[in-house]
Amino acid sequence: MPELPPQDEKCEGDGDPAQPFADPTPAALPEAVVFADPGDENPAPYSPAADPFARSAPLPLQHDQDPAHVMRRLEVWRDEFFAWVRTLASAAVYATLIVTFGFQVARVEGQSMAPTLADQDRLIVNKLRYRLTSPQRGDIVMLYYPLNPDKSFVKRVIAEEGDTVRVVDGRVYVNDVPMRDDFVPAEYRSHDDWGPQVIPEGYYFVMGDHRNNSSDSRHWGQVPKKYIVGKVKVRWWPIPTSRVF
Repeated sequence: MPELPPQDEKCEGDGDPAQPFADPTPAALPEAVVFADPGDENPAPYSPAADPFARSAPLPLQHDQDPAHVMRRLEVWRDEFFAWVRTLASAAVYATLIVTFGFQVARVEGQSMAPTLADQDRLIVNKLRYRLTSPQRGDIVMLYYPLNPDKSFVKRVIAEEGDTVRVVDGRVYVNDVPMRDDFVPAEYRSHDDWGPQVIPEGYYFVMGDHRNNSSDSRHWGQVPKKYIVGKVKVRWWPIPTSRVF
């Protein structure tokens, strides 16, 4: 019997299950490669024609590439676009109607209505009110400057048509009755004299609350009703001092 190399010999204690023995498979042997059929060790070049699973036709178009689907999506986008255009156009029309006939946002410039209104206050003016009723004494109104209607002022109505107005040492009298003017602080009062004068029909006498720093009917006369834009209803800015009049 030929002599086995040392690595193929069993370890000492051969036959004794309590003793270890050498692994009969050499650790250095390379892993075997198994071929399924004879001749597979030299495979022929791959041919798609011989492959029964090969695709013989191009892939169908993806759903997003389908021309009909693309056209449907374009139609949806077109409808949405025109819907937005109609919405914006309607909003513009409504806004125009509101500004023309209903309400207007205005900004105060100057201190002639202080302390009731301050410079840069933002107001909402009710333009519809005086289409239905007439201005009343005490109303704060937005008006066109009679000497230059391109300019707008904000003043307080002091007297209506038919009233007799006079100012004595800054104190205003309407029909010989002192006007309640506790909204005018002492330091804002004037000491001038004016009148008496009867307000003609269709006109109004207006003054600023800052009596000693206001250009008003004492200086440029009464205001025709057609020049009174509307009644100041809300000061919405600054928010901490917002209020309804």
